[in-house]
Formats: sequence, structure tokens, C-alpha cells
Amino acid sequence: MRKTVTDEVAPDEGGGPPGASGPPPGAKDTAPGDRGGRGRPVTGAAGRSRIMRRREALAGLAFVAPMLALFIVFRFGPTLGAAFLSVTDYRLSGEWTFIGAGNYTRLLGDDLFWESLGVTAVYTVLYVPMTVALALGTAVLLHRTLWLRGFFRGLFFLPYVTSIVLAAVIWKWIYEVQDGLLNASLGVLGIGPVDFLGSESLVLPSIAAASAWKGFGYSMLILLAGLQSIPREVTEAATIDGASGWQRFRWVTLPLLRPVLFFVLVIEAILGFQVFDAMYVMTAGGPVRASYSLVYFLYDAGFKFFDFGYASAVGLVLFLVVLVFSLVQRRLIGRDTD
Repeated sequence: MRKTVTDEVAPDEGGGPPGASGPPPGAKDTAPGDRGGRGRPVTGAAGRSRIMRRREALAGLAFVAPMLALFIVFRFGPTLGAAFLSVTDYRLSGEWTFIGAGNYTRLLGDDLFWESLGVTAVYTVLYVPMTVALALGTAVLLHRTLWLRGFFRGLFFLPYVTSIVLAAVIWKWIYEVQDGLLNASLGVLGIGPVDFLGSESLVLPSIAAASAWKGFGYSMLILLAGLQSIPREVTEAATIDGASGWQRFRWVTLPLLRPVLFFVLVIEAILGFQVFDAMYVMTAGGPVRASYSLVYFLYDAGFKFFDFGYASAVGLVLFLVVLVFSLVQRRLIGRDTD
């Protein structure tokens, strides 16, 4: 009797025993859509996802390419140009000669350079704590204030958007010996007139105070955002444990605010080393160069004596000083902020 087709079990194509499913051990599993198969290659889900991510990355790069190009040209271009000029004796006429490290050797022996660097360092040491303390205190008050918070936030931020020249002129009037508002207030208390901008010991603290009033609003907003991002449950738990207001601030708020505080310190330190406008308007570098900053020295070298190579060397030294100072801050304050 002849068997029908349904009565027989065909062996696997791979040569396995009848009834076994799948390829034999050791055989490579290939799908019809794989490149090794005979069918048309079909991209899997992972491949399609990879292609989509690549297209999105290219589209995003195309959108940011114009601004990225402008950033590279106007940020790194001047830096490279300054590095080139610093090893030349470039003059206003356009003539220049390569002199290597001549400008830097000249800087090391320039007493005025070291004097201006010292003035800048002292000003930064005064300015940064003033600004950060004022910004942090104001941010804490605004964080606890519910009534008219937006109004006071805008009011405290207003000096930051004011022109630095206008702010310097206003504070110069306030510091006036005869008719200044501050000396008039001191006169009511029986204190004689004080020459804030004419005293070698008071000029830097006076300018630092005016600059702190001008610039604390930016840091205040950043610190306020950091305070608002702290989970309320953490401070509530500390309150339940019996911590006082100062203890909560010292042991809960400040550690959680550390990354934001590190950012603010770095930004304000950079601004402190770059001070020029306030000193130029309020004191013109005086008295007796007591407010003669490093950027003021750079300005005189480049735009008063037209020694652009020497001025470029001063600018690169300033860049290195700020970089080292930022790295030191990172080491001391920001090492645990990651």
C-alpha cells in the first residue's frame, strides 16, 4: 500500500533527525532577510532606530551650525590672533617682527605689570565675597517670601541690566566728598567727610561695593533657582528632627546648593579679574594707581601706546591667571559637585 505524503515526516534541511525543529547544534541561524541569505536585506528595528538617531543628529547639527561657526570664529579666532600677536612687536602701522618670548620676558621685569596684577587680585578678593554674600542673602529672602516675590525679584535684578558706566557715575556722585549722599548721611551721625575714592586704602573696597551692587542680581537668580530645586521633604525632615533655621541652612541647604554656589563663584571671579569700566569711570586708575587693574594696564598698552604685541601678551597672561584660579576653585569647592 502506497503511503501518502502526509504519512511521511520530511527530515530537516539541516540534516537533523525527523521531527526535530530548528537548526542542528553549531549551525548559524540565518534569516531570509539577512545579508547572508538569498532574500532582500531588510533593516531591523535596531537599524532603523540607529538611522533615525543619525538623521536627528545631522538635522540638529545643521540648525546649530551657523551659530557654532560664529562662536568658533569670534571666540577662538581672537584668541589665536592674540596668541600670534603676543610673540610679535606688532604696531599700528601693520608692520611686525617675530620676537618669540620677548614680550613675556618684558612683562616679568615690568613693575607696573606686577602692581596692576596685585591690584586686580585684591579687588577680586573683595568683590567676590561681597557679591556672593549679597546674592545668597537676597535669594534666601526671596525664597521665603511669598508676597510680591516676582516684583522684588525684578527690582533686585534691575541694577544688573543697568549700564556699568551709568552705575559708575551714580556711585561716583554717592561717594563725593562734599555733596555726596553717603558723606551727607555720615555727617548726620557726626562723622566727618570721607574721601572714599581719593584714599588708597578705601578706593578698592568702594569700587568693589559699587560693582557688587551692580552685578549681584544675576547670581541672585541662579542661587534662587538652586534653592527652589531643593526638595521640600529634606528641609521638613530636618525640622522634624529639631534642627533650627541656621542648622537647616548650614547642614542641609548649603551642601545641596554647592554645585550652584561653585558656578556662581567661578563666574564672579572671572568678572572680578576683568574689571575695567568701573575703575576707568570712577577713578581713572587713581589715586597713585591704587585702582589700576590688569585690564587697565592692557588698555593703556594697546590703545594708548599702540603696543599691540605687548597688550596681547598681557591678555594671555590674564587668561592663564583666570584659568588657574578657576581650577583652584574647582579643587577646593567643586570637587564633590559632580
